[in-house]
Amino acid sequence: MNKTTKQYEEAIKLIDEQNSQDPNQEQWQEENFPKELLYSIRMSECLEKFAPDASEVLKLAARAQHICRWKKKREEFPMDRKGYLHWRNQLKIMHAEVTQGILKSVDYPSDVIDQVCNLIEKKNLKQNQDTQILEDVVCLVFLQFYLADFSKKKDEEKIIDILRKTWRKMSQRGQSEALSMDLPEKTIYLIQQAVT
Repeated sequence: MNKTTKQYEEAIKLIDEQNSQDPNQEQWQEENFPKELLYSIRMSECLEKFAPDASEVLKLAARAQHICRWKKKREEFPMDRKGYLHWRNQLKIMHAEVTQGILKSVDYPSDVIDQVCNLIEKKNLKQNQDTQILEDVVCLVFLQFYLADFSKKKDEEKIIDILRKTWRKMSQRGQSEALSMDLPEKTIYLIQQAVT
């Protein structure tokens, strides 16, 4: 693991403080967590396992991936494909803006802030190695922790379509990691249906 700076520790603390304000709770190992705080911890842990030599920039982007997500609700946008994509785009912009403010407050240089924000906004996916690693980690966390519950709300055909799109976003290494994870039986079945 790379050594991190004092700025990094301060930034992580501030990111966690923001995500601790999430009114939505999620239970994990018999303990309640603010939903986005738990997500951000899972992102950091997955990144550490998947890319232990990740740069400080990438670690910051992973931790801030969903910062303050609850503030922009899906219901505020039209409930169609166009509305969904607009919501997702607005979320990325908001996550980047909140993170930018935090990184400025702990005196990160502007080039580092720009790099972190570009990662959060998923710029240059497939061309930028760090953007691709971040996308892999997002997908791995989804598969490991969120797909099982998510699949209860949608029909199987829709879930398989979502998984195909998820799979295409991942690198070969990310796909291999997904197939090697200890996943619920139903999740494994859905992935197999999506990739065959």
